[in-house]
Amino acid sequence: MSMTMAADETREARTEAVRALEAEFGELISRFRRIILENANRVSPGMLPGAYKVLTTIVRRESITLSALAETLMSDKGQISRTVRELEQLGLVQRTPDPDDGRSSLLSPTTEGLERLAAARAPQESTLVDALDEWPVDDIRNLTQLLHALTAGESPRS
Repeated sequence: MSMTMAADETREARTEAVRALEAEFGELISRFRRIILENANRVSPGMLPGAYKVLTTIVRRESITLSALAETLMSDKGQISRTVRELEQLGLVQRTPDPDDGRSSLLSPTTEGLERLAAARAPQESTLVDALDEWPVDDIRNLTQLLHALTAGESPRS
């Protein structure tokens, strides 16, 4: 077999493997979208997934400015501002003065927001743990490293 044929077969095998990976990511994304929609509705009936993402980002950061939130979510500041107002009206998020910048406010979750989010997440809390129950811990760690490398655009061997 010539070097060109071997290279073509390798390229074809890589393309096929990447397409299979893409299909699996598509299935995973669909599943996560469904979970996010269900969780959003449990936090507040009719809540859109985008508002849920804003809430969970504020909760994860504990305290964040509107500008940093918009940058983190790569979204329009005006849209994020409207969503934050909705979350405030629902009693899920609060604003406090930013001690480092008097012109700015810090967004943080309220106790009610934390409780409602925890209750919304509870039904799926063990889903991933259960799905990986039979996996060796080293395989879970390896998958985590590989996904991080893919997300960061790095080589997994780095």
